[in-house]
Amino acid sequence: MNTIELLIHQNANSYEWTNKLIENIPFEKWEIIPDTIESSINWQVGHLIVSHYFHTIMVIRGHQMDILRQLPIKDYSDYFTIAGAAQSVGMFTPEKLLTDLKIMQQKSLEILSTVTLEELENPLEPISIPHPVATNKFEAIDWNVKHTMYHCGQIGILRRVVSGRFDFGLRVG
Repeated sequence: MNTIELLIHQNANSYEWTNKLIENIPFEKWEIIPDTIESSINWQVGHLIVSHYFHTIMVIRGHQMDILRQLPIKDYSDYFTIAGAAQSVGMFTPEKLLTDLKIMQQKSLEILSTVTLEELENPLEPISIPHPVATNKFEAIDWNVKHTMYHCGQIGILRRVVSGRFDFGLRVG
């Protein structure tokens, strides 16, 4: 497995874990904001939509007009980056967010499949705001895995609070 294949595998795996955790949380619990976390499943999913776009699409290949026409990226950015979870309540349905997350994950993996080994050390595509971590394409793609799993942990905690512990299939005893 080369570096590109590994990065694609790691990103796809982080998406799978995220989806496993959120897909069986009842939609009516997606906007619950526990005092302990001050976040919600809605906010976490919206945030991941924006971050996948930023870390694996925009800084790798620039803006993608098909995504910008299909998803309200500007609105998602406003509600799911700087704004707190309480500001996003009632703005987007869980069904819409879940659908858009999967669209973004698919587009992310499509973009990653076009990256060559030689490109990994290339600088990021020009953007109006600096990337918080990466200076080249490898670092941005690698950061997406880490960032996604960081939020996957938050989703796991939220899931436990609002809908019960996730069953990983472990057998005790």
